Amino acid sequence: MSIRKLFDLSERVALVTGGSRGLGLQIAEALGELGARVVVSARKQAELDEVASQLSGQGVEVLTVACDLQDTHAARPLVEQVLSRFGRLDILFNNAGATWGAPAEQHPLEAWNKVINLNLTAVFALSQAAANLAMIPARHGRIVNIASVAGLAGTHPDFMRAIAYNTSKGGVVNFTRSLAAEWARHGITVNAIAPGVFPTKMAKVMAETHGDTIMQLTPLRRFGGDEDLKGVAALLASDASAYITGQTIAVDGGMSAI
Repeated sequence: MSIRKLFDLSERVALVTGGSRGLGLQIAEALGELGARVVVSARKQAELDEVASQLSGQGVEVLTVACDLQDTHAARPLVEQVLSRFGRLDILFNNAGATWGAPAEQHPLEAWNKVINLNLTAVFALSQAAANLAMIPARHGRIVNIASVAGLAGTHPDFMRAIAYNTSKGGVVNFTRSLAAEWARHGITVNAIAPGVFPTKMAKVMAETHGDTIMQLTPLRRFGGDEDLKGVAALLASDASAYITGQTIAVDGGMSAI
């Protein structure tokens, strides 16, 4: 099979959560360019309308669904809506997430629960719904979870104090390994991407406050850009990664290497 065919996503259907901006939008653009029909979910309809216009203008067939995955009961209806429109779901990117900055001794339990619920529990609920309703019956699927370099090691407190976020992303890394081992028999691969610092809305304050420190800790001496997640997203969504599962790939300019 040619390399172009391995990366071809024509006729595939992909769901990207939290896809109305930032890393999710970058992923949605990459999958659409490779021929996938793309479903984007997020909480705010106005942002989804902008995404729909942008992707449609690029020739991508797109469906947007407003939902709040903090409510784990929203997972199954979201998948059902995808299946109602397209009849299949081949690729799931669990990208929606939240963070909360506070010293561990002062971190509110309510905030802890909010972060863990969206960053970890919702990932499980949506993966389970996608598998049961679409991927297991088809005996094929690609699940890609967005972790973080903050889930690969502890974080220096002078840089970021976000114990719930760090814990949730560490959980995503091992969730990815465990789920990959279980669902390989169904033809489903499960992998994760661990981004470094991208100046998205969620990371903007950290990037502005600690920019010099981040540069010192990043061998490539820059933040992640608008194109830097597209290649690995395309790889893990496509048949080019058919023999890759249970892996977490850091896209961080070398930060986790030192």
